[in-house]
Amino acid sequence: MDFSCKHNGKEQNCIQLVPIFCGLNNEEMREVGNITYSKSFQKGEMIYMAGEKGDKLFIIHRGKVKISRISETGREQAIRVLGPGDFMGELSLFVHGLLPDNAQALEDTEVCIVDGKRLKDLMLKYSTIAVKILEEMGARLNKAENLIEKLGLYGAEARLARTILDLADDEGKVVLNISKQDLASHIGMAQETLSRKLSYFQDMGWIKLEGQRKIIILDRDSIASLT
Repeated sequence: MDFSCKHNGKEQNCIQLVPIFCGLNNEEMREVGNITYSKSFQKGEMIYMAGEKGDKLFIIHRGKVKISRISETGREQAIRVLGPGDFMGELSLFVHGLLPDNAQALEDTEVCIVDGKRLKDLMLKYSTIAVKILEEMGARLNKAENLIEKLGLYGAEARLARTILDLADDEGKVVLNISKQDLASHIGMAQETLSRKLSYFQDMGWIKLEGQRKIIILDRDSIASLT
């Protein structure tokens, strides 16, 4: 099966896109490739859902995927957005149980799926894979703890201000890779509240909104003073 794709101007396969497999030689890469298959999903299609059996590692080859959870009240909490080279479902490699979150394609997406049981055998054989998976899980845990802190300690304006500053590039531009609805969910507020706060920030002359996905910071100090 052909997993090849363009990455940084070079021809690489799906396995080589993932940092956890960096450092493997060709033979080791082949072993991982032998337990991997490819599957395509259309925009809006669910790749997996909370409650399903977790026994696979999913690697994004092309496209974009939203990871989210649904609360007991039915409210969606967007956790993160993943792109080519990112992976998901890794908790199922360590925790026996059902998947805790949902993965939805935000655009037409191709995913490489690795058999979890056989991958765990390779993790015992090649400790580099296990270490890198743990490192990534640690990084995600740190991000989750930071998000929990924001939700618990800061009001809506402060959370939005912090998010804008975190997402902005060196020129003060933010180009959202998710919808405003998903952004609102991620920072713990209703979409109507997000729209109202963004309009307020613009009326104050702190930001400029361009279309549905671009935010330009005009007054960084005033935005930062809210955090």
